[in-house]
Amino acid sequence: MTDNTKEPTKEEEAAVIAKEKAEQEALPYKWSQVLEEVTVVLEVPAGTRSRDLIVDINRTSIVVALKNAADKPFISGELYKEIKVDDSTWTLDDQKEITITLAKVNKIEWWPHVITSAPKIDVKRIQPENSKLSDLDDETRSMVEKMMFDQQQKQLGKPTSDEQKKQDILKKFQAQHPELDFSQAKFS
Repeated sequence: MTDNTKEPTKEEEAAVIAKEKAEQEALPYKWSQVLEEVTVVLEVPAGTRSRDLIVDINRTSIVVALKNAADKPFISGELYKEIKVDDSTWTLDDQKEITITLAKVNKIEWWPHVITSAPKIDVKRIQPENSKLSDLDDETRSMVEKMMFDQQQKQLGKPTSDEQKKQDILKKFQAQHPELDFSQAKFS
């Protein structure tokens, strides 16, 4: 099977980036992300108090609106992926801006958009900040270290950690059962 897709020209790439930027700037909120969370910032009328707001953050959806204009929410829809509601927060800053932090369940995936009805960004162009492995929680750090090891092994033409584990189990089984002939066996 051949890949018939061609690399976009610089002009085509610039047009795509410009279109994406315009779509994102047209949203009624600004958003950013790191692997662990998504941050949404939206402006509200000056003098807004928290009691004037509807902020409904669920595992798979979000609604933020003024109580007296609930039919015209700032943001409303199904989230791209599930979040941890208990670890997600929102604050009203200076009675004019809401900052919402959504804790991702899957901390190794970039989101192309906050809500599924919004225009997508190309997540392949995301340039993550360099972070230290020591900044990560134990589970995430071990997952990243395994991914880095496996990537290095593939580049060297060596087996990944999972492939190595399978080979080790097979060797141990063969050693425990020398009476079995594995010379014609095919393993994939």
